[in-house]
Order: sequence, then structure tokens, then C-alpha cells
Amino acid sequence: MIFPCIDLMGGKVVQLVQGRTRALEAESPEAMLRRFAAFPEIQVIDLDAAMGLGENAGLVEAIAAKAVCRIGGGVRTAARARRLVDLGAHRVIIGTSAFAGDGINAPLLAEIAAAVTPDRVVIALDSRDGHIVVKGWTHATSFTAEEMVSQLEPFCSGFLCTYVDKEGMMQGTDLDWFRRLRAATDHEITAAGGVSSLAEVKALHSMHVHAALGMAIYTGRISLDDLAALL
Repeated sequence: MIFPCIDLMGGKVVQLVQGRTRALEAESPEAMLRRFAAFPEIQVIDLDAAMGLGENAGLVEAIAAKAVCRIGGGVRTAARARRLVDLGAHRVIIGTSAFAGDGINAPLLAEIAAAVTPDRVVIALDSRDGHIVVKGWTHATSFTAEEMVSQLEPFCSGFLCTYVDKEGMMQGTDLDWFRRLRAATDHEITAAGGVSSLAEVKALHSMHVHAALGMAIYTGRISLDDLAALL
């Protein structure tokens, strides 16, 4: 599976480098949905909600009404997860709130899973320098994604694994890291961060790992037609 990404900030579709620097502003969400029409599911992240700077609820609702989406950004309560599903999200992505100071936030994850079912939950494992990072990638934890997956499996149906070291930089990703993750869990894995060539997408697919693509398709580095041909 290939998931084109729509990241929202200030009512616009944007792409950031390393989660901080705005690299480009794209067409309207409606225009992007038309461009992504060949793909069965879209990934939507409300960056403002993720950063605690407001939210783009109207846009999220409009996108979810027109396409099958996995939606994340600021999902810190079971009520928020339920609200996104009610808005039309096929699945919700849980990031920072999945973790507590010394490990996983099992009570919250259990509450979210009960509210929307584990089948509708994807947990984000954003990693830099080998360790999971949270709070907008500003805080590094002491644990690795490989160590956490088995504890997180009961609460979700898959993992969104972002290789933050190269996110948005168009320098390639770490295929070996995704191989290790693939060996650590039978759950669905989606790779993100630095994927910048059709060869990398094919390599991920060969190991049964999905790809979430942002900068590579917004800059034209990877053709949407070439990606659609892989579906």
C-alpha cells in the first residue's frame, strides 16, 4: 500500500523538513485529493493539532468525507480519537500520547482502543538516532521502536514508523531499520521519512512494508503515475 500524505498547517497543505521548517505550500486539499484519486487511502496529519497550536477540524472533516483516510495530529484522548472516527477517519494515528516517561501509556491506549477498536488505531513510532522521539520530535526517549512494538501490539493494528533523521530531506531512508522493525512484529508497518525513490518504495514493498510519501511526490521526485502502477 502507498499512502500519499496531506499535512495541514494554518489551513494550508504543507510539507516540513525535520518537522520544523516549512519547505513548500501545496495546492488546496481538494486539488490534492483529485491528484491522489488513484490511491485507496490517504494519510492526513493536522500539524497544528499535533503541536498544540489549534486545529484544522473543518479541513479534516471535509477531506474525510471525500476519501478513505488515516488521520493523526493531537490525538491525546479517547474522545478525540472517537471524534475523528465520527468525522469519517478510517483509522486514527496516535503519537506522543502513546508513551509515558518510562514506557508506553497503557491506560490511555486501552481507553482509545476500547473507544474505536484496535483495528482503527495506528501507533506512530517516530525515531531519531535510534530512539523514539515525541512532542513534535523535540524530546528523545530512552527506548527504541524495536523494543516497544510487542508491548503496543494489543492496542493497534499497525505502526507508522518515521525515520526522522532524514524526514523531508530527500536523501533516502534507512531500509535496514525497516527490516529490523518488520522482523519485530507481524502487525502492519508503514514507512515514512526520507523515502525519495521508486526503488526504495519497491524495496519496502518487497519486505511487506507500506510507504507514506510526502516530499517525494510534492516535489515530483517520484511520479504519481509510477506509484499508481505499483498498486
